Amino acid sequence: MTRQNILAAADALHRARAERVPIAPVSTTFGVAGAEDAYAVASLNLQRSLAAGARAVGLKVGLTSKAVQQQLGVSQPDFGVLLDNMAYLHGDTLPAGRLMQPKVEAEVAFVVGRELRRERPSWGEFLASLAYALPALEVVDSAIADWKISLVDTVADNASCGVFVLGDQPVALGGISLRDIGMQLSKNGGVVSVGTGAACLGHPLRAAYWLACTMAERGETLAEGAIILSGALGPMVPVAPGDLVHADLGALGSVACQFEAEARP
Repeated sequence: MTRQNILAAADALHRARAERVPIAPVSTTFGVAGAEDAYAVASLNLQRSLAAGARAVGLKVGLTSKAVQQQLGVSQPDFGVLLDNMAYLHGDTLPAGRLMQPKVEAEVAFVVGRELRRERPSWGEFLASLAYALPALEVVDSAIADWKISLVDTVADNASCGVFVLGDQPVALGGISLRDIGMQLSKNGGVVSVGTGAACLGHPLRAAYWLACTMAERGETLAEGAIILSGALGPMVPVAPGDLVHADLGALGSVACQFEAEARP
């Protein structure tokens, strides 16, 4: 794949998000054929966002749930970068008009308490680096029309990042079994998705460890205070303006948000 194709794919995705008009898969339109080329596309648009004043505040692991993998026809995780302008807190109203074709999923979030440097951590070093866990909602949003994505398409699109919502009560890691927690996601009062911690690569901590090791292999750090969204605990669900979403994650607590009914002038 040529550098020109990578630049063209990045430009197309950037324009799609700016104009909120989904496009055809970049894997076919621009011949983006491998994960590394796709990450190169995502990196170009990340640099655009940083240059415009956004700040990276963490990372997300995507495609960790077998159910979500089956929905999207992929078989391995990916990762994307979380920016400060994507972040919301429990109870916030999310602005309408920002997202194109959003879907919501419930997750376990972790906050890094000690920087993980650019070397592969042991399991013990990784666990010692985490400060606490939080319940979270991730609102994924693809720039690819009708969510007709391959792994390459979602990687190039920053792992289909939209926005995310964090719970406001941190929970100590040693106090609960994250593998065994249940998840119930409700929309407008009706249950629309259920799952468990085990649906996330067998354990949310295993998903976050995969991310830490992957970052080390790429020569990158996980900074103190970084947020890690570890992946979906059950199937993602489409949402629309006006929807009220609430996720109950058992001992980890709950988190909710409302989607604004209509765009403000």
